[in-house]
Amino acid sequence: MLPSLIEIVPPGPAGRAVIAIPGSKSITNRALILAALAQGEVVLQGALWSEDTQVMVECLRKLGFSVNVEPDPSEEANRTIRVLGAGGNIPAGGSISAPLELFVGNAGTAARFLTAFLCLGQGCYRLSGIPRMHERPQAALVAALQELGYRVDTVNDRLPLVVHGAGPRPGRCRVSVSESSQFASALLLGSRQGGWSIEIDGANPDELPYVEMTRQLIEAFPNRGGTFAIEPDTSSGSYFWAASTLLGGGRVQVTDWPQTHWQFDTRFPQYLPLPAVISRERDLGDSIMTAIVLAPMAPRPTVFTDLGRLRVQECERVLALKTELRKCGARVEEVADTLTVHPSQLHGAEIETYNDHRMAMCFATLGLKVPGIRIRNPACVKKTFPNYFRKLAAPPPHGLGAGVLDALGGERLAWEKLGAE
Repeated sequence: MLPSLIEIVPPGPAGRAVIAIPGSKSITNRALILAALAQGEVVLQGALWSEDTQVMVECLRKLGFSVNVEPDPSEEANRTIRVLGAGGNIPAGGSISAPLELFVGNAGTAARFLTAFLCLGQGCYRLSGIPRMHERPQAALVAALQELGYRVDTVNDRLPLVVHGAGPRPGRCRVSVSESSQFASALLLGSRQGGWSIEIDGANPDELPYVEMTRQLIEAFPNRGGTFAIEPDTSSGSYFWAASTLLGGGRVQVTDWPQTHWQFDTRFPQYLPLPAVISRERDLGDSIMTAIVLAPMAPRPTVFTDLGRLRVQECERVLALKTELRKCGARVEEVADTLTVHPSQLHGAEIETYNDHRMAMCFATLGLKVPGIRIRNPACVKKTFPNYFRKLAAPPPHGLGAGVLDALGGERLAWEKLGAE
């Protein structure tokens, strides 16, 4: 198990690395909902097995679904998951006096997707998570479900909340995606069984790549049973494209890069080297965090715009990125929802991760080039990429050959201690 504080030691002039990336978290959790709604057994191949997807699997099991999880011999962080769909029914449910309890941790996809999904049941369900999940937005989704005629009890339009399942209720609703596109995706996933017609406010739907991903998945999914392959996670892949930039010489190759363009961050390699301006809304998704951490090494200032959604995710990511980059010697300016990062001479520092998996992986990637980067609470990567540090530390060609040290004791961590399961 990872210690509470680690240090990344940049790799020496090792050989070429060919890195395989675990399955997409966004696709896996969407596919789990669609599999539960399907008529018959669905086999999900290459499904990510991390904290967020484990949360979803456990919730489906509590709801009475048969979900079998088998190892994937080609990738330790993936699984083959077999789900016996119930054709739009939810087998289990609680009562008004004793709702069925479902815990979603800090998994935004599980919290939003399940809230809409549970409306198709016939019982009462209480959703709760960790304190940070109770701070994250949910109001627009609750309002849309209430417009469809469902009862959702919540004190402040956030978790914890109680969903009163009432089965399919055909109707129309409007949902704002100004705070999260997951609200629209949650409704779309259940729209066929629920008879819901959904209008999207807050942005042009064609410009919302995660909503478009959901639409395309629904069309491609085997709704009457069958097999569905989960593609690698391109947000997670961004760290290794960044590593290739940092280490130079074409030393890192990311294999099986998706060709579907379902994931917004599939385009990350197109933004290397970094352009002068990058938008969170138009250009990149979560991988914009990786670009921000690379920016002090660019030859001129880089401006990152439209970062508002980063403020309401696993942590206040705009503030977190600015604070931790400044610890490393970077010159970073914040104006409204824009960060400007200037070319800077970086040095090592102790990085606070705010229990945010992407903060941990972004700065650990930076540590491949900058000596002395120490990462607090590195095990938070279990949310989406539990074997991330193993891929950093494994010798080429299956890893980058970096050192990962117990920062308190100084010893190099063995492979079995690098997992964040």
